Amino acid sequence: MSFLPKSPKARRRLTLILAIAPVLALAVGLTLWGLRDSISFFYTPSQAEAAKPPPGRSIQLGGLVAAGSVVKHPDGRVEFTVQDQQAADKVVFQGDLPDLFREGQGIVATGSYRADGVFEAKRVLAKHDERYMPREVSKALKEQGEWYGDGQAPKHAAPDAGSTDAATAGGGRPAASRPL
Repeated sequence: MSFLPKSPKARRRLTLILAIAPVLALAVGLTLWGLRDSISFFYTPSQAEAAKPPPGRSIQLGGLVAAGSVVKHPDGRVEFTVQDQQAADKVVFQGDLPDLFREGQGIVATGSYRADGVFEAKRVLAKHDERYMPREVSKALKEQGEWYGDGQAPKHAAPDAGSTDAATAGGGRPAASRPL
């Protein structure tokens, strides 16, 4: 009993597919192997705690900057804590922070964990306000009790300095005049 088709045309097609498949699999494998250092996983502090990425592996760490955690050193180094509902991680960054960076703000830091468990960031990106989030993300934040959109300050953070009412707590300007 032969597994090859009886038709010569079908046999040629099968032979061609059997010849191309290993070459294609090898090409995909080599591409993934070559890109292994370029792939960067995204973790929140609690996900990073559970996954325990090895020291030196490039990842993205995202969460809220903890209130009262930002320490700026004279040499340009900045230390702060990134947190979510369950965990917090200390982050060290050397360089200039983005203009939108502040306590209580969502950030994404790209870097790696050191052997001592401190996250050493190579780049820090500050997120815009919640209006730019996908619907699924804002829904998940609402379910966790972390959502504070529409110009309202979170229950666990104080309003910005200089703001006098809830309408200006989201950035120092009334909600109607904030850029979209």
